Amino acid sequence: MQAPKTSAQAPRRTQAERRAETRAALLRAGAALFAAKGYADAGAEEIVAAAGVTRGALYHHFKDKADLFETIVEQAFADIVAEIDAAAASAPDAAAALRLGSLVWLRASQRKTRRRILLIDAPAVIGWAKWRALDSRYGMGSLREGLEAAARERAIRLADIEIAAHLLSGALNEAALLLAARARDKAFQRRLEASVNALLDCLLDAQRSGPKR
Repeated sequence: MQAPKTSAQAPRRTQAERRAETRAALLRAGAALFAAKGYADAGAEEIVAAAGVTRGALYHHFKDKADLFETIVEQAFADIVAEIDAAAASAPDAAAALRLGSLVWLRASQRKTRRRILLIDAPAVIGWAKWRALDSRYGMGSLREGLEAAARERAIRLADIEIAAHLLSGALNEAALLLAARARDKAFQRRLEASVNALLDCLLDAQRSGPKR
């Protein structure tokens, strides 16, 4: 007669669950090592050891270390957009949401777990073309939605939202790169955020003041 299961016995994981856990472990280990050591100095052997898996598991889930890195870069973009959306949801109006989202991008991109990966190594490792494509898919998409919402509420006046999204995205990306180069300078961070707020004030004030008749 088969002994009944006890509460201490854990249910058996399915093959799909084991694959998902292995992939997640590789992503966590890779992100931690890339952030701490940089792409060049984080070796594949070190990553699989930190993840507690075999080298074969790495190549089962990713083509190579570069593919793992690119996946981590994309996840970083997606996570930041999720933070922007969460912050914007608490804003009282579209203008405030646009301002909050812009500052969230600056602050979230500077976290130690992201700064080196997203702003320092990624442009060189995956190339500017791929970096810009990811930024367009995630960051600029969110920014475009914010500008469209502000325009619908008549909080901002723009001749072309698509062009404005590219221009503002360029300014915010340059601000993020400036911060990454002076990560420990808190006074500079405050000055830069004040400048970003002033830029957004100019966009929003242009609608409030309106054209002179």
